[in-house]
Amino acid sequence: MTNQYQDKKIAPSKKGQAGIFAKLLAISILAFAPIFAEAGALDQFKSFVASTKAAKGEFTQRQVKMMDGSAKVSNVSSGNFSFARPGKFIWTYQKPYEQLLQADGDKLYIYDKDLNQVTVKKLGDALASSPAAILFGSNDLEKNFTLKEAGTKDGLEWLNAIPKSKDSTFEHIGIGLRNGVPEAMELRDAFGQVSLLSFQHFEKNPAIPANGFKFVVPKGADVFNN
Repeated sequence: MTNQYQDKKIAPSKKGQAGIFAKLLAISILAFAPIFAEAGALDQFKSFVASTKAAKGEFTQRQVKMMDGSAKVSNVSSGNFSFARPGKFIWTYQKPYEQLLQADGDKLYIYDKDLNQVTVKKLGDALASSPAAILFGSNDLEKNFTLKEAGTKDGLEWLNAIPKSKDSTFEHIGIGLRNGVPEAMELRDAFGQVSLLSFQHFEKNPAIPANGFKFVVPKGADVFNN
């Protein structure tokens, strides 16, 4: 690795918590669930997972911190996503900076546009008990998560997903559903940090080309394999 690269890597440190989430997502894979408005979150979730092979939509991400006894929202970012289970997805941050996470079922590619740098990781079994497994993974969620009803809040039916693996980065994952579609997620890590995700324009089973998740290295980008 050249000194020029080292200088580039250190300079643009504007990623904040969105960047942290991106790295956590990089060792992840997520899978949601639909049914009827009156059904509980667990039934909605299981129905969604069984019936949704692919999806696309938009997201907004917020970091929440407790300060002086009240919740403070910071580090707001947004973008769009698409996925085809298991293990294929594109998660694109558009604001406040551009970053791409893309998986083809075998490898995960993280592209930082500012650095023109691609980091390649093997998906592996580490994704199984991560938050991303809920949205992008297989149907066998109860193998890796303990799923429990969590009641109604803000008009959504909530489900708690607790990773069974002690190696998971997250202690608690909340999933909020309405009319059988996931509209929100709450990710709480071992340090008490909370990330909130909300989903808009969620479209189930859209037509996605067979090669739609093949990653193409941008021209001139540096590629690093981890």
